[in-house]
Amino acid sequence: MIARLLTVAGRLVLVLAAALIALWGTLALWYRLPLGETGRYAVPALWLILAFLALAGLLAARWRLALPFVLAVAALLIWWSTIQPTGKGDWAPDVARQFTASVEGSTARLTNVRDFEWRSNSDFTPRWDDRSYDLDTITGVDLFASYWAGPAIAHTMLSFGFADGRHLVFSVEVRRKQGEVYSAISGFFKQNELVVIAADERDVIRVRSNVRGEDVQLFRLRIGPVQARELFLYLVSEANALAAQPRFYNTATTNCTTVPFHLARKLDPGLPVDWRVLVSGYLPDYLHDIGALSHQVPLSELRQRGRIDARAKAADNSPDFSTLIRVDVPRP
Repeated sequence: MIARLLTVAGRLVLVLAAALIALWGTLALWYRLPLGETGRYAVPALWLILAFLALAGLLAARWRLALPFVLAVAALLIWWSTIQPTGKGDWAPDVARQFTASVEGSTARLTNVRDFEWRSNSDFTPRWDDRSYDLDTITGVDLFASYWAGPAIAHTMLSFGFADGRHLVFSVEVRRKQGEVYSAISGFFKQNELVVIAADERDVIRVRSNVRGEDVQLFRLRIGPVQARELFLYLVSEANALAAQPRFYNTATTNCTTVPFHLARKLDPGLPVDWRVLVSGYLPDYLHDIGALSHQVPLSELRQRGRIDARAKAADNSPDFSTLIRVDVPRP
């Protein structure tokens, strides 16, 4: 009796695994197969037929029915391994350039720092600068969380402040092509490459608060100057490595939250892994729990006072944009 139950349980595990592989393969073929619209329908349809035959064979213990699907899976995996990022494409203007940097002593020299002037999502003046920063003058690090699809989903960015009043934002983004619309589902299937943008706050923050109407929240991080400098250098190293070897964006494992988190764990290996790192809208809750945000006021108050949208709209394109959006935001 026990042996029979184990046999049934094992067969059900195989059925579940085959069903998951069938689903993953269907989406992979749909998003990445370069055969035009007809091929995008025909090949996944054939794949599903083989999958259903395999599932029927597994349920009825007729193993030969599963063999064509096993061969199809092997072929799919071989093809999938050949899809590699190239770093080349007809990129959207705002993600067209990957910044790089060189560091000599305390001076970091960055090429391709973005400083667009946005009037709307489609009306803007592109501008890319070369800039230098003195790492010994970092005054603090802030987290921006820009909510665009409910409380669970936010785009997170790190901003470094300097004694001369400048702020530099690092934003890990999807490298979209011209006319392409971001899809969280396609982000699991090598649809987009990764880009790290270094930008002025009047560009990368203002476009979200003033132009796109997102709910942008600012949190001042509790981090010392030594750790802030090391975090800056790690982000620069990540950007340089990405410029040399392109990588794919992944909705779950390589995105705007997980990349900075992996870098932060290099500074403090003891940082606990938490589901809120993946569900980016709750990253501030995680940071509050591990002591990276001020505990002098409740998190609910930090969120409320950190909402910069009204102040950002009032500041608009002012040269004091970074100062004005920080009014009344609690310090760490």
